[in-house]
Amino acid sequence: MIEIRRPARVLAPLVLDSPHSGTVYPEDFDPLQPPSRYRRAEDMYVDELFSAAPDLGMPLLAARFGRIYCDVNRAFDDLAPETLADGDELVLAPSAKARLGKGVVWTATPPDGAPLLASALPRSDYEARLERCWRPYHAALADLLAETRGAAGGVYHLDLHSMQPVANAMHEDETGGLRPDMVLSDREGRSCSAGFIAEARRILLDLGFSVAINDPFKGAEILRQHGNPDAGVHSLQIEVNRALYMDVESFEKTADFSNTQERLTRFLRELRDWVAAR
Repeated sequence: MIEIRRPARVLAPLVLDSPHSGTVYPEDFDPLQPPSRYRRAEDMYVDELFSAAPDLGMPLLAARFGRIYCDVNRAFDDLAPETLADGDELVLAPSAKARLGKGVVWTATPPDGAPLLASALPRSDYEARLERCWRPYHAALADLLAETRGAAGGVYHLDLHSMQPVANAMHEDETGGLRPDMVLSDREGRSCSAGFIAEARRILLDLGFSVAINDPFKGAEILRQHGNPDAGVHSLQIEVNRALYMDVESFEKTADFSNTQERLTRFLRELRDWVAAR
């Protein structure tokens, strides 16, 4: 359910992961809504946009399962209690995102929060998703970060995502608000060095993208769990505006896809060289 694309030779201690671009929905996924609704949760084509990473000497980890089935960028206990039919003995910690229907198991579909599940999940189904998807993904990322550490013991990490061009009712920012081309997030300075996010911003601006920092996204579970600059692990989240490469209604790639992909390849090459020089 996960895939690691390894380079022939690592050229810099920089790891990429794409946790939300998966398109596989296991047989126990029984949604109320059609794919035209629930697939809106996917970060479509993000692993393709950054697919040059292995050729540039950097490993890329990608989830193959759909995000709405199991969202590895949420804590394992980020779930509203009413999601489970028999979870009374579990201690859960639902966040504001879970209350919107997008916890570790999604219960609503964008853009308006229409119900995803016909009935509450058995606790065994929830635990099976954690064992099948959540735990293997985080273990694979931790292992990849550990093995890619440079000679000085440090490693850099780019967590890849995409965003709707306009905020909807399932987002924390104001509905109807327009997003920039890119949003970089570091949990407000807690998941990576100031130099890493500053360099990523500089490169993106030089490539002609508009860039926001920690607004409206600040980074979630992947950065919280793996980013630890004091220990030499620098994790940075990037959100790419889907309007740069796809039609958000038809899900089709647009004529701009190749250009956006080429610019992001240049971004990776320059960021790799910066990391290698550290």
